[in-house]
Formats: sequence, C-alpha cells, structure tokens
Amino acid sequence: MNILDDLPELETERLLLRKITSADTADIFSYSSNENVSKYVTWGKHQSIEDTEKFIDFILKGYEYFNKALWGIVLKDTGQLIGTIDFVSMNKNHQSAEIGYVLSEPFWGKGITTEAAKRIIEFGFTELELERIQARCIAENTGSHKVMEKSGMTYEGTMRKGFLSDGRFHDLKFFSILREEQKRTR
Repeated sequence: MNILDDLPELETERLLLRKITSADTADIFSYSSNENVSKYVTWGKHQSIEDTEKFIDFILKGYEYFNKALWGIVLKDTGQLIGTIDFVSMNKNHQSAEIGYVLSEPFWGKGITTEAAKRIIEFGFTELELERIQARCIAENTGSHKVMEKSGMTYEGTMRKGFLSDGRFHDLKFFSILREEQKRTR
C-alpha cells in the first residue's frame, strides 16, 4: 500500500491529477489567498507568495521523504492547476484513508472536485486495496459535503465543536465509503 514511493499521475475525463511542482506557485497562491477558499480549510489564508512557497516546499519534502500523497488538480484543456486533492492520512493496519481537497473559487459548482474525488477513491480501493475511505468538512461547508455525497460517500455523523479555526469552534461532518459500496456506484 505504499504509493508514496512514486505517486502516480491519474486522469479523468477533464482532469490530470499530478504532483505539485514549484512552477505551480502562482496558481496555488491565486486560490490559497482567497478568503472564501481558506475559511473552510485547516491552514490559514496565504498572505504572501512566500507563504505559498513554504507550502510547496513542505509538499516537495513530503514527496522526497515518501510521506505525502497530494495531487494537483489540473484542467487538461488549459493546463491550469486549480486545486489539490490528497490522502490526508492513511492507516495501513486498518486499510483506511482520509481524503481532503481544495478548489479555486471560480471552479466551484462544476463537478470538478467530485470528478477528482471519485478518481482517487477508485485508486484507493483498486490500487491500494483500502477497505474504507473517509472525509470530513466544517458543517457550514455545504459544497464540500455535496462533493462527498456525489462521490458515493455516506454521512456518518457530526462531531460537535471538533475543529478550532480563527478562535472559533466548528462542528465537523463525517462521511465515508466502503470498498463494496464503491463497486456499486461505478
């Protein structure tokens, strides 16, 4: 189950999912400095291009040390990087993983994140032999829980005040999909 030795490129109808490079700095800064995007993620809004460069260095070191499974979401028709999707965590002993994603605001509501999520879910079950894949989002992030539902995930419950951001606690919604459920949604 070690994809981290050589993270593969994945494709969908409209997207290429590939490793992040330093050439992606401007594209990542474009969405990570957007307050509407950053209010729903675990990291703070990028205040400067240097913040984005530090983030990319963190990702590149993760690839180098085989502990990061993060793909850039790239539009095939333009080559523009518009977000990221990853296995935030993986537990080999329990054959489970959690996915996370972020997308540039102009591309919200177009099914792009769902398309990317379905692809890495398929990859997780077929290539990594996972049994369970989960995701979570801040309860107010209706767009994200729609992605989870459209990706075939089932709502499991809400963790009350499970996330502290900007000095405020937020409820978290949890969703998951099991291997046998993914086979039925293809």
